Amino acid sequence: MTAILLAAGAGKRFGSQKLLARLPDGRYVVEAAAKNLLAGAGHVVAVTSRDDRLMKALDDCGCQVVVNADAEEGMGTSIAAGVRASADAAVWLIALGDMPYIRPETIASVLKALDGATGIVIPTFGGQRGHPVAFAGAFGSELMALQGDNGARSVVAAHADQVKLLPVDDAGVLMDIDTSDDLQAVFPRHQP
Repeated sequence: MTAILLAAGAGKRFGSQKLLARLPDGRYVVEAAAKNLLAGAGHVVAVTSRDDRLMKALDDCGCQVVVNADAEEGMGTSIAAGVRASADAAVWLIALGDMPYIRPETIASVLKALDGATGIVIPTFGGQRGHPVAFAGAFGSELMALQGDNGARSVVAAHADQVKLLPVDDAGVLMDIDTSDDLQAVFPRHQP
């Protein structure tokens, strides 16, 4: 099992490198996301662009850092790079670096809900689909072939009959950081 933390985006809507913005508790956005993933999933491959500060922050968290030279082409290339870097994994959990409020126990429950060698698990909160999304090993070749900026939506759409929606009591599965106001959101936090 490998969690892939997508941390190669430019943060254009935020106006600066949002992943290195500070949360009210002083942690970087990406640090909180990485530590929650590490606590809930174990091994984390963080896919980033070549940004020395970001790479150091992720390395300091204990992530395996992978640079995506094609990051400007979109999120799909980052997913593909992360899956290639962990090709022997039986399960991949795709998470976003700008989602620092997902509780580790939610991450663990998404992984636990994945049955066998096939399947996709998507957490939901209030009827809305969220993140992170777990993919069984059978989807490895499709994930490695991703391109563009739609992430893994095409894989999910192509295998809708294998998708399990998992209701969770964690609003963090919907909360990403897009603006500086989002840094002040009040959500229950877990600090591993």
